[in-house]
Amino acid sequence: MNEAAPKKANLWVALLPLVIFLALSGVFYSLLSTEGRDVSALPSALLNDPAPVLIVPPLAKTGLPGMEAATFKSGKVSVVNIFASWCVPCRQEHPQIVKLGEDDRIQLVGINHKDGNRNALSFLEELGNPYNVIGVDRNGRASIEWGVYGVPETFLVDGNGVIFYKHVGPISPAQLQNTILPLLEQKLSSAS
Repeated sequence: MNEAAPKKANLWVALLPLVIFLALSGVFYSLLSTEGRDVSALPSALLNDPAPVLIVPPLAKTGLPGMEAATFKSGKVSVVNIFASWCVPCRQEHPQIVKLGEDDRIQLVGINHKDGNRNALSFLEELGNPYNVIGVDRNGRASIEWGVYGVPETFLVDGNGVIFYKHVGPISPAQLQNTILPLLEQKLSSAS
């Protein structure tokens, strides 16, 4: 009887877990890899649906209102930005949010996600407060209603209160210029 055959079979049995691990690692890597894909293009169940009707209390000491049922019934195109002071990408995108806040035709709504008042106020004091409306989502309930995956996320809402675009992650200067502003301009020009 050939003793090499059982040794060869034992080697395959010993290597089988390694082969399975490497195959699964390759599958997971390909699913998680963002190379060549637009990570901001995550689907949203809310696209083309009315913005959630929520009451989100205002951020204290800003003098600005929080979100109310009538927030998106003003007829203005709105940009809703979910942010937090502890969020590094929120700091990276803030100059783009400030730029959006300079357009008086747009209602800029901020939802401060799971943050302390003092931290949120310090964030806005340091980087600027571009918002017209700013609500505090202490427990994350409002973010769940908006279908938020994580901060930052930004939604574009038309003058009828319908969500027409969702951006996941920080808005870069290029994304602002090439995607967000053209979409807003299209809605603003069709509303007038």
